Order: sequence, then structure tokens, then C-alpha cells
Amino acid sequence: MLSLALPLASLDPMALLSQLPAVEGFRFLWDSAPGLCLAASGRTNSLELSGPRRFELAQRFSAVSLSRLAAPQACPPLARPRVLLAFSFFDSPLQEGDGAPGVQAVLPRWQLSRQGRQCWLRLQRSLGGDVTARSLAEELWEQARQLQALNAPLPPLGPVQVLCRSAWQEPYRQAAHQALALVEEGRLDKLVLAVRQQLDLSDAVDPLALLAPLRQSQAGSCRFLWQRHRGSALLGASPERLLSVRQGQLRSDALAGTAPCGEGLALMASTKDRLEHELVVDTILAGLGGAGLMPRRPRHPRLARHGQLVHLHTPITAALQGHDPLAIAAALHPTPAVAGLPRREAMGWLRSLEPFERGHYAAPIGWVDAAGDLELRVAIRSGTLQHRQLILTAGAGLVRTSEVERELAEVQLKLGVLQQQLQLPAPAGLR
Repeated sequence: MLSLALPLASLDPMALLSQLPAVEGFRFLWDSAPGLCLAASGRTNSLELSGPRRFELAQRFSAVSLSRLAAPQACPPLARPRVLLAFSFFDSPLQEGDGAPGVQAVLPRWQLSRQGRQCWLRLQRSLGGDVTARSLAEELWEQARQLQALNAPLPPLGPVQVLCRSAWQEPYRQAAHQALALVEEGRLDKLVLAVRQQLDLSDAVDPLALLAPLRQSQAGSCRFLWQRHRGSALLGASPERLLSVRQGQLRSDALAGTAPCGEGLALMASTKDRLEHELVVDTILAGLGGAGLMPRRPRHPRLARHGQLVHLHTPITAALQGHDPLAIAAALHPTPAVAGLPRREAMGWLRSLEPFERGHYAAPIGWVDAAGDLELRVAIRSGTLQHRQLILTAGAGLVRTSEVERELAEVQLKLGVLQQQLQLPAPAGLR
């Protein structure tokens, strides 16, 4: 496979993703601006599978795919070839063909990346038949010329409204009471119950038009889009880093404990939230230590603001020491911030108490590049767009000192903030 790249004038990959040829409908966006912004489309090589070895096999697929690329010219880190990764929360769907595969890994055909003022376009394809090195160079040059001539703005959202919202409160109350009973009996230390809310929209919308407002309202998060095929797209703005690797240095974020902005001091003083947060910190430290690393953490959590919400946040770092990064990701996922403790028992109860397939919600999404650098975010603050339906998912952690109505209010806050930041108004009188 040949991989060619060209430097461009500074362009906005989010605005131009729709202009990249989307072979088989695949599109991807990673927008951590002012850090890396990456738009990709098409498949040069791909993998889809489920099962307990999905992290290991995704690591092998990524390493083999990237090692087989002939990339003749030097380029800066932002322009390196990348394999794109989207995991599901559970390693397999409950029923075959229902829900997302355990992992999807894609070496894209087109990759448009920007960081700071630098911007690069990359094209990679298998050579053979009519596809030659010369034809590939000409295709790349022509696409670069078209993108620079367009330099289009972000798509507008238009006059779309929320016509109907599904009710979720009563089923959540019942499940939360059962979960809290398990915690109080000592069978679980924590369980993070999620809910799913369906929004019926007045019109079909471009997922990029939904993501655009999040650049302002969720500037500290990473906006993402995973469009497996036309007609369905996972999108969101994640504040939580499961794992990043830069030049052999690893970082993971413990992010647990949530309150509205303006209530940060109360959050820091909350016994319930501090307990929930330390459970997450201790589990990440144990996971990294069990993998043979020597993690470090600050003594106390800090406050991290993301949009209209504030969270308790503890960054955890370590030297990777030659370990496969996706093996470390497998040891960390899912953290107690999105599942519970003990992990195996919590995962079993989530299957029992949540009346839906989690799919990509709260699972790792991100990329690994040709130098071994990696970034995986936890797909929270997210939704799935299917034609005129937007399905939002959010959750809250139940520990021994939890109160069901307070946790319900936290879930309602998260759902409401996300809908507001997506700029989806409801008609007057809709509750």
C-alpha cells in the first residue's frame, strides 16, 4: 500500500470532511482543537470483530497495516498515517447482528489533519491494476486543489426542532433502587447506570452541523464522529481521556464526580463524590500497576470545567516501557467512572438492569499512528444520529451514600446540557 501526503494552507478539517470522498460511507472526525483536528474518509484496510481478544487483535491489525505502508516522504507528527479505532462497551453484542461490533479499526483512504497552522492531506491505497504511484499522486494533487479552492464554512444546523422526547425517569428509578440495594448489601461497591433518551427531530440533520456548536460550548473536550455507513453516526464531545501515549509517555484521566458550574466548591467537599472519584483513581492505578507500569498521580483531585458541568479530575501518568498501548487500554476499560466495582460483577448487572444495548457509549474511541502514539477517549456526552432520530445516553454512579433522586437529577442535567449545547430547541409546551 502506498501512502502519499501533501502540506496545504491551513484549512478546517471539520468543515471539509463532507468534501472528502466517503467510499462505502465511512467518515471520521477527531476535533481536539487547539490540538489535533483530523478528518478521514473511506477504507483502505479495515477490521471488524467481537470477542475477548478484541484489544489484542486491534493492536496487531494496526501494527501490521501501518508497517505495510510505503510512505516515502517525511512529515510532521500531525500528518502521520493513523489507524482509527472504535470499540463497543461490551466485547460482544447480546445477540449476533444487534449492536456495534466489539471493535472497528479502519486505515482510511483520505486523511486531512491540522494542528496549529500546519495542515496536511494524505491518500493511501493498494497499488495494482489501474492504481499506480503516478495515478495516486495525481488523485492526491487534484483533491488538494479542490479543497483549497473550497475552504468551506461549517454547515449550518438549520431550523430543526425536537418534536418528541422519550420518557426514561421511571425505569431509571426502578433500576437505581435495585442497584443501590446491591451496593448497600455489599455485593457491589459502585454501579454506573445509564439511560437512553430518544429525540424525534423535525428534519434530518448533518451530524457535522450538530458537532459545530460544541466547539464553543465544549471547548475543553474532544469532539468526535464515527460514521460506519450512511444514515447512522456516533457523535459527541468527550471530556475523558482513557489513555494517551506521546513518545513513550502515558496519561490517563480519572474523571468522576459531576456538578453544575458554580458548584465546584460543594463538589470538592462532597463525601459521596470524593468517594466515587477515589474509587476510579485507585482502580486506574491498580490497572496500570498490574500491567507492570509505575503510575504517578497528584495528591488531590482538581476541578475540570467542561461546558456547563464541572468534574473532579485526577491526571495519572506513567512511562509506557515498551508495552503495547492497546493492552494497557484493555486493562483500563471500563473504568469505574462508567461501569462500577467490582468490574466483572458490575458488567453483569449492567446487562441485567439496563434495558438497551450500550453499543459505543462509554467505550474507547480514537486512533493510533505510525510512530506508536495513541489517543483514546471515553465516548460519553454522546449520541447516535439515525435519520430524524437522535438517541442520547448518559449515566451516573451509585455508591453507598447515593440518593436515587439526586442521581436521577444528575442524569437529567447531563442530558439537558447536551441537548442545549447541540442547539436543539423544543417547541413551546414540550416537556
